[in-house]
Amino acid sequence: MRKRLSELISVAKGEKPADLILANGRVINVFNGEIERANVAIYGDMIAGVGDYQQAMKVIDLNDRYVAPGLINGHIHPESSLLDIGQYARAIVPRGTTTLITDLHEIANVCGLKGIHYVLKYARRLPFALFLMAPSCVPATGRETSGASLPVEAIRRLLRWKECRGLGEVMDFPGVLRGDETLLNKINLAKGKIVDGHIPGVTGKDLNAYIVAGIHSDHESVSIDEAREKLRQGMFIMIREGSSEKNLEALLPLVTDKTYSRFLFVVDDRTCADLLEDGDIDAVVRKAIRLGLDPVRAIQLATINPAEYFRLDGLGGIAPGYMANVIVLSNLPQLQIDMVIYHGDIVASDGKPLFPLPHVSGGLTNTINFKTFTPEALKLSPSAETMAVIEVVPGQIITRKRIEKITAINGIAQPDTSRDILKLVVVERHKATGNIGLGLVSGFGLKRGALASSIAHDSHNIIAVGATDEDIFIAIKEIERLQGGLVVAAHGKVLASLALPIAGLLSDQPLEVVVSKLEELGKIAAELGSMLATPFATLFFLALPVIPEIRLTDRGLVEL
Repeated sequence: MRKRLSELISVAKGEKPADLILANGRVINVFNGEIERANVAIYGDMIAGVGDYQQAMKVIDLNDRYVAPGLINGHIHPESSLLDIGQYARAIVPRGTTTLITDLHEIANVCGLKGIHYVLKYARRLPFALFLMAPSCVPATGRETSGASLPVEAIRRLLRWKECRGLGEVMDFPGVLRGDETLLNKINLAKGKIVDGHIPGVTGKDLNAYIVAGIHSDHESVSIDEAREKLRQGMFIMIREGSSEKNLEALLPLVTDKTYSRFLFVVDDRTCADLLEDGDIDAVVRKAIRLGLDPVRAIQLATINPAEYFRLDGLGGIAPGYMANVIVLSNLPQLQIDMVIYHGDIVASDGKPLFPLPHVSGGLTNTINFKTFTPEALKLSPSAETMAVIEVVPGQIITRKRIEKITAINGIAQPDTSRDILKLVVVERHKATGNIGLGLVSGFGLKRGALASSIAHDSHNIIAVGATDEDIFIAIKEIERLQGGLVVAAHGKVLASLALPIAGLLSDQPLEVVVSKLEELGKIAAELGSMLATPFATLFFLALPVIPEIRLTDRGLVEL
């Protein structure tokens, strides 16, 4: 509980004992880039002072360990972890994440405002700060069918919420460039607040036009030249290192003493397995240090930089009057986190959470609703001897368009595993429209079987890839039975599955159980021939029609 200001001043003056002193530590000062030996005095949920403080109700001798601000993840979709928000907290808080910024547009695309309320209700009881960006992309575009819509009036309401910092990533950049009135109205509502961007591969005057609309950040750069142009034009660059999109190594050379204040680290999308085994934003900081970035500079990009960009007063630093969100490190280059303090309380130690989880009473279930169909509906009839094939780019979420000669039997296009050409299917699952998008994809490597998912950014229709229509159909029907999930099928039967009953996006199981099942799915996919490290994470993005070059939605192929 926040103590009275007069008492906090007395503690800062050394007249009144602190509640907690972190003694004999090496404090990472993100304001001047130095490491200073000092004690940190904490009173209530605030830092009273940094210096020679001695009197406290409790003193923890750090024995020369490092003290750093709690980490801030400036762009994250927690839904991509497959975890409910309590289990997500179990994964990230011991890793040092004490603040995250999200637009929750994944669950909003399925359930609208009800989905956002659901997450915030439980997040408020957990030891991290969740700041909301009003999702601009519900739906992301008009080229797919989503489960919900957030019109201008809903965005107006969200922007008034105390947790809301501004407008979430404006993904429909073609809409901005053509002057879509509804989209521009949403941007105008957020004037004076933060407006995040999403603009992959756009350059020149089109980039200028996007920025002039009032959008000043981007997390989609995959090359140093792309990021350099955006930086030159005044954008803040979010360097992303997620599970299926990895841009850190390519972009890190742009971070210099002259430019570092315009950069922040984000993960965007991370699976529960990566969170458990590698980490959250701490993993990005650790990798940046390994790639040669100064450790203090790396921590700045995950603390004070996002705090200042998102105008989070009192967060991101260790100084008088700042929130007592602190991590204790025994090894700075390896970012080994021994202790996490949130609002003055120790909430994790030695990688273990020390906080209770809120009781989740259920809700947002039974969201899989598609029109009954037969395997015949999955037959693809080519109009020519050649067809467009979606080519997966390993380690990225962009795709490439290829034109390939297609094998056809009785006028029906056939997958060709010898050339790694598989069937891709998207089934609308919100309104039972009967829409089924059909196409071809390359890059998965499956020799047999099928993978299916009720996660397909951003509208989250059912998406499946496979070597036969029969296995694709079986996998999709299993998702219907589970009311959401991930499935691997082969030889006419389901081999493994992970149920995601909450909005078809999230599990109701513990972190370790979800990770175990996800790893089993990946192992079986590899046995079926998959060449991708995270095949489901790649599959999730193949229906996202705002990422170049080519996608498949429930309404068919989309090219950018």
